[in-house]
Amino acid sequence: MKKELSDFLKIAYQYDKIKNVEEAFREYPVEDEWHKGKTENVLKENEVSYQTNYEIGDIVFVKEYVYLDGKVGNNHFFVIIDRDNTAVPIENFGMLISSNLNKLKFKSNKLLMKDDINNLHKNSIVKTDVVYKILNEQIIFKIGKVDHEKIEEYKKSFYDTLKEN
Repeated sequence: MKKELSDFLKIAYQYDKIKNVEEAFREYPVEDEWHKGKTENVLKENEVSYQTNYEIGDIVFVKEYVYLDGKVGNNHFFVIIDRDNTAVPIENFGMLISSNLNKLKFKSNKLLMKDDINNLHKNSIVKTDVVYKILNEQIIFKIGKVDHEKIEEYKKSFYDTLKEN
């Protein structure tokens, strides 16, 4: 395990709760989301920010993969909750954001109300029981942000989930 990781990430790795982002797309199909995984649906609704470096709290639109013919595959929203602690991080760690409010029945999913700061189109949930590794090149753009208190709430929920299992 890398020395540069935060205590939060070290614990997440210890409990095998860091997953590749592709797993999020399997569990939460983009076809069930309002944006259907299409960049053009998001671009119509939100102002976006194209960057090369992202911060904790940023809400980002992440691509799953690129087909051999160059077409972009499925896309999903994530909130960045941590990064590797190197000077120029190449790995971000995020929690999935889904507009499927039926998933609120799970204790580890937290409600995130749309507002002018997060720029979400619909009220959504943040899935806090798993952390996904997101490389910078998988991020298409940033649409908004959540505050530090929300990030701490999501981390606390993550820890609570670990205690329950």
